[in-house]
Amino acid sequence: MSPIADGHPSPHNGLVSWLKINAQHRTGQVWSLQVAAIVLTLLPIGCVHRRMTINSNPSGALVRIDGKDMGYTPASIDYTWYGTREIQLIKDGYETQTQRVDVKAPWYQHFPLDFLSDNFMGTHIRDHRRFDIPMRPRQPDVSQDVIERGRLLRSEAVHGM
Repeated sequence: MSPIADGHPSPHNGLVSWLKINAQHRTGQVWSLQVAAIVLTLLPIGCVHRRMTINSNPSGALVRIDGKDMGYTPASIDYTWYGTREIQLIKDGYETQTQRVDVKAPWYQHFPLDFLSDNFMGTHIRDHRRFDIPMRPRQPDVSQDVIERGRLLRSEAVHGM
């Protein structure tokens, strides 16, 4: 009779049982890793790209944002925070234009949603703002003309003309 038929355990039976349990455990680990890998690929990292474009009419004006030179119009600038900005346009022959613009955050960029939209949205979000600022031609300084005309009139009055 074999030891298995007697009911006596064989030293090989324990090893076989251990191998079966270990194989099941490893299969579970591999399956868990596969599920985790699938979940991670289905949940790509999110990203918010913030950009503003400043245009002027006519183009070619120097753009200053919060006192820093940023280029010439049309100028596109990336930014990282929302809020009020001072935009200044400077061009020869035109009046300098200064505007305070409020760059408001969209709904998905308010706490606590901003953390989710920046990191786990699953897509890249583009927040592109555009500001069109018209420029006026510089008017000649008329104060000098008035002073010169006053001197002429005084001279005529003194000389009796």
